[in-house]
Amino acid sequence: MNDQELREVVDAMLLSAGEPLGIEQLRRAIVDVVGAEEDGENSLPARIKHVLAQLAEVPPSRPVQLKQTAAGYRYVTRTEFAPYISSLRGQQPATYSRATLETLAIIAWKQPVTRGDIEQIRGVRLNTSILRSLADRDWIRITGQRDTPGRPSLYATTRAFLDYFGLQSLDELPKSEELVTEKVQEGLLAQKMKSPQ
Repeated sequence: MNDQELREVVDAMLLSAGEPLGIEQLRRAIVDVVGAEEDGENSLPARIKHVLAQLAEVPPSRPVQLKQTAAGYRYVTRTEFAPYISSLRGQQPATYSRATLETLAIIAWKQPVTRGDIEQIRGVRLNTSILRSLADRDWIRITGQRDTPGRPSLYATTRAFLDYFGLQSLDELPKSEELVTEKVQEGLLAQKMKSPQ
């Protein structure tokens, strides 16, 4: 398979996939059809990486762009076209309460955290339905229990969270001070002042 054919095959797989595809998934699919792969500098994974780099360099006039997330690569529509696509699908953009977004932000930046940690930072009692809705979206999960009395559950974000927000890792999150609401910032400051140095 020459480079142009490989580019077309990878492009077609990414366009038809309903989820991000990793290099290994792409390699396996190609090997299933074509057969053996080459070794050395011209290895199939290296060639796929090269093709992905080429596909990521799309002209600004194209309405989609290749995005790398934690789970792999996928095409996403540029944000300026979102209202048209939502209208086509008859969907309203998802809206989330301030409490839900604050809770998600705390979990993302302070993970792993307990429900008590979240309540202390926010300064209000946390409704169980908020954690349940975030878990139902597969944005958060329980990663264990804190070794304290009552053994409270520890919450952290998931790969689906990273994929939804187009992140490869948590390191790409903006600085929390830039986005977290004043109330959460006040809670963080109060918590910092209470904790021994």
